[in-house]
Amino acid sequence: MMFNPEDFQKLSPLPREFYNRNTVQVARDLLGCLLVHNSPEGTAGGVIVETEAYTQHGDPACHASRGMTPRNRVMFGSPGHAYVYFTYGMHYCFNAVTNAEGVGDAVLIRALQPLIGVELMQKRRGRERLKDLCSGPAKLVQALGMSKEQNGADLTSGPVRIFPWWDDVNNVVVTTRIGIREGTELPYRFYIKDNPYISKK
Repeated sequence: MMFNPEDFQKLSPLPREFYNRNTVQVARDLLGCLLVHNSPEGTAGGVIVETEAYTQHGDPACHASRGMTPRNRVMFGSPGHAYVYFTYGMHYCFNAVTNAEGVGDAVLIRALQPLIGVELMQKRRGRERLKDLCSGPAKLVQALGMSKEQNGADLTSGPVRIFPWWDDVNNVVVTTRIGIREGTELPYRFYIKDNPYISKK
């Protein structure tokens, strides 16, 4: 099912129970959901078309694999919160905290299909083509106007929320993650097949 962009305001965001599950399954189920950020500049958002799961146990690429630190503390908190971190000294990445409280798991949102506030996203990104707005984890954070200020934000309420959007997303590709050096063999990356807005095939 597809909605008009304005329809998300009539929907309830995904409940905390959605995130309080196996992280790999949550990463798969987030495909087709709508990520929205309401900021003073305006509202921007898009449909999640690519994700990666990161699990504390058995996954050396996960920030929490060696235990809790000041940087990853949010990952060990209540599921359904945002984990936003700074990487490569220049970019932010957005994750949804998953699994039970006390377990350091999260799902990285890698790409969105732009839907809401496209002109605002184009301004923020300095790009016109829709494909260039959110086709990567750092790009989508910039397009949505998010930063470290959103770290720890409650995704079930407040300015950053995720809504159910597309029903029955069945054409899902499962593959290994990209841009990491450890845990490269784990099949924890998910994307919608043939979607033009993913970061990379």
